[in-house]
Amino acid sequence: MKSIPLYIMAALYVFAGVMHFIKPDNYMAIMPPYVPAHGQMVFWSGIAEVVLGIGLVFPATRSWAAIGLIVLLIAVFPANLYMATSEKFVALPRWFVWGRLPVQGLLIWWARLYV
Repeated sequence: MKSIPLYIMAALYVFAGVMHFIKPDNYMAIMPPYVPAHGQMVFWSGIAEVVLGIGLVFPATRSWAAIGLIVLLIAVFPANLYMATSEKFVALPRWFVWGRLPVQGLLIWWARLYV
């Protein structure tokens, strides 16, 4: 039973990572202007999500993958904060853009379960 949430988490990160390559413009749009090389950041964060998501599945790499995801979630927090505070995203519901911020904390907590 404990493995079901783990596999769900792994699948979510792999899916999110793959989406970086399918819809990169969505991810580049939320990059704060002060972050350099938006395309490279989107590419490498997508690679990281896929690799770390797969890493969760294997006991030998699970703890390192979970730590990597925690670091990644902290690293991408400024993009979510920019999305919440930028006038650029006024078409999106405010509850959605602000709701993403505490979700980051929940995702960090969830990953921490596997460290």
